[in-house]
Amino acid sequence: MKRHLLPHPLLTPALTLIWLLLVNSLSFGQLLLGLLLGWLIPLFTLRFWPNRVQVHKPLTLVRFVLVLLYDIVIANLEVAWLILRGPRRVHPGFVEVPLALRSELGISLLANTISLTPGTVSAWLSPDRTTLVVHALDVRDPEALVATIKRRYETPLLEVLEPC
Repeated sequence: MKRHLLPHPLLTPALTLIWLLLVNSLSFGQLLLGLLLGWLIPLFTLRFWPNRVQVHKPLTLVRFVLVLLYDIVIANLEVAWLILRGPRRVHPGFVEVPLALRSELGISLLANTISLTPGTVSAWLSPDRTTLVVHALDVRDPEALVATIKRRYETPLLEVLEPC
């Protein structure tokens, strides 16, 4: 019964926060509307979620979100600097990231995380779901880029979503 009333307890506050950021207001009415949307969207999309999402390490999830927000800000500055310096300084390229994640949700979150960070975009997932191809605006050291993606994004997602 509880699952039907609040199907995704972590998604509700996340959607509420996203709503408040989108409308750029902390008024009582917007907070109420955000809570309503945060409750209704998971409720109406419940049938599209094949498995219940279990967060195994919530503090790691909080740290992951903070790292992602920090990386988005820093990447915006780096991309702006690359643009200001001119096209000769840009070294775009593709890198293959071998995946340790196996769940559809984990792979999807990783791919979206990479695409959210300016200067990188997830381009292709191998049919066997073991490799994610990433395009980056500045690839001077492909191994370092892969190591950064695995350390900063994939490892925390593994800890949060997939049991040890």
